[in-house]
Amino acid sequence: MNIFEKLAYYLQFPFVQYALIVGVLTALCAALLGVPLVLKRYSFIGDGLSHVAFGGMAIAAVINLTDNLYLIMPLTVVVAVFLLSRGSRAKIKGDAAIAMLSVGALAFGYFLMNTFTVSSNIAGDVCTSLFGSTSILTLTTGDIILCSIMAVLVIAVYIVFYNKIFAVTFDADFMQATGMRSKAYEVLIAVVIAVVISLAMRLVGSLLTSALIVFPALSAMRIFKSFRSAVICSAAISVFCAVFGMLVSILWGTPVGATIVMTDIAVFALFYVGGMTIRRRV
Repeated sequence: MNIFEKLAYYLQFPFVQYALIVGVLTALCAALLGVPLVLKRYSFIGDGLSHVAFGGMAIAAVINLTDNLYLIMPLTVVVAVFLLSRGSRAKIKGDAAIAMLSVGALAFGYFLMNTFTVSSNIAGDVCTSLFGSTSILTLTTGDIILCSIMAVLVIAVYIVFYNKIFAVTFDADFMQATGMRSKAYEVLIAVVIAVVISLAMRLVGSLLTSALIVFPALSAMRIFKSFRSAVICSAAISVFCAVFGMLVSILWGTPVGATIVMTDIAVFALFYVGGMTIRRRV
């Protein structure tokens, strides 16, 4: 059986189809937000929130919650709004607060999973939560429906508020001076990020989630200078890397999350070289 026959064989199974659907939707949503976050230097927020999501996952495991997404998503959204709405008068500034939350959430989650043992393989469960696993291949129809609804909402919000996101990305102060509530749209971006991170947890794990947001955006920005072109290219790169990484993982049994991120890194290297070549010719 050659590689194409093997691929066709696996693709006939519903669980593989479900995984690809969720992977494409998650990668697309992450890529749409990647460019604004990188330009505003907010990419660290995605990393911090992914650690908070790990803490939520640990709580869900301890209380035996059937679908941990129902706890992880609200918790991550609340933390995202808290971080973005504190303002400049906060005694603990944004980067320090995120660092504290990141380390604290990781420690809290690991402490819970060790203290309230819910599995005989704690180390394996923690590794799975942090780096992703084959759980993406065990999605149910309900999971697909929930992920699809949330992904459609994220895409719809991005399209409806595209101009506002563009404005707050490049000049939030001017936006505020003209009477528009730039802080409200920054909080909206944070909420959408939290939703995307909650969805991406199942795909690549909490530690690798921010890679879905950052790498495609950085790759696209090496070639394209306009905001819209970078967003479109970032989305295409993210979807390609997610599909390619998942297919490689299915065919050769490699870790799903790590394979997707390694694909993102390889594509970034190609675009980096391509960007340098174009600038030299110009």
